Amino acid sequence: MTLEEYKKEFSDDDAVGWLSIDKEFETLYPGQEPKHFAPAISYMLGGEHPLDGVSFYESKKQTNHYHFVTYGFSELYYNEEKLDSEFSKWGFEITFRLKPFEEDNGNPGWVIALLQNIAKYVFDSGNWFEEYHYMPANGPIRLDTETDITALLFVSDPEIPKKQTPHGEVSFLQIVGITSAEYENLKEHPEKVEELVSKLKENNPLLITDLTRK
Repeated sequence: MTLEEYKKEFSDDDAVGWLSIDKEFETLYPGQEPKHFAPAISYMLGGEHPLDGVSFYESKKQTNHYHFVTYGFSELYYNEEKLDSEFSKWGFEITFRLKPFEEDNGNPGWVIALLQNIAKYVFDSGNWFEEYHYMPANGPIRLDTETDITALLFVSDPEIPKKQTPHGEVSFLQIVGITSAEYENLKEHPEKVEELVSKLKENNPLLITDLTRK
């Protein structure tokens, strides 16, 4: 996209990258209004949460689940200087699929905190994530919960391909909750990460996180 085309299509008030993310999810969930969470004070104005927002949709594919997406790892707002960069900011946004957990009572707010904590790590350390990266959650991914899911694995979201936006490439990396045993095995055999993903996909092609999985 040329600068002239960019100026013609967008104005200073447009959240160019945000619109690109919304377009992907509107295609997946036509007519559905997602639940959206935004920090009271934005990061740019001194707030403590790096992500400008997190939305989640209700999906009935495979099994009923929530499908989350972040706004903030990529370049969200009108910025002529970022036009045609190789990567849009960090080059990804994070998605997450969660099977409803009874104790959440339909309000999985803990996921927002988890995603903001991942964002703090990225923004503070300068380290980013790519497909097949994995990390410990230093305890249950849902705090104060009896669950074997204590680590996270990053994969490409099965339904959302990598996207070229006016600000550069954006991948949609889905985090998948894995058990302590699976994480320990990956630490000892990091070459087996793709094998684990393939195994998980056999019965769970969308890689939906289930906190009751053993």
